[in-house]
Amino acid sequence: MSLAINVAMTALRALDKKMEVTANNTANVNTDGFKASRVETQEAYPEGVKVTISQTETPGTPLPVTEGSETAESSNVSLEEQMLELVTTPQMYNANLEVVKSEDEMLGSLLDIRG
Repeated sequence: MSLAINVAMTALRALDKKMEVTANNTANVNTDGFKASRVETQEAYPEGVKVTISQTETPGTPLPVTEGSETAESSNVSLEEQMLELVTTPQMYNANLEVVKSEDEMLGSLLDIRG
């Protein structure tokens, strides 16, 4: 497999992980005490893209304390951030698919010329 396809494939796997984290954060927006996760990607030569998942420690909104309970807080998930991820991630996914498609076409042309 060529280096371009390998890098694009690792990016596609990273974007899959990013969508999973976004879906989990969105599903838990109303779960009291839930801490949102964040996906960070980094270039890693020659593998392509390295993924790191971390939790954001920003506190949620404090909730009213009921008798006999400890202080509680709401989820710290920002729906605005999650919606932005849902818009940008598919565009990055499509860009990496175009890399794979272009590399495939170039290799096909090279084989046609050699053949």
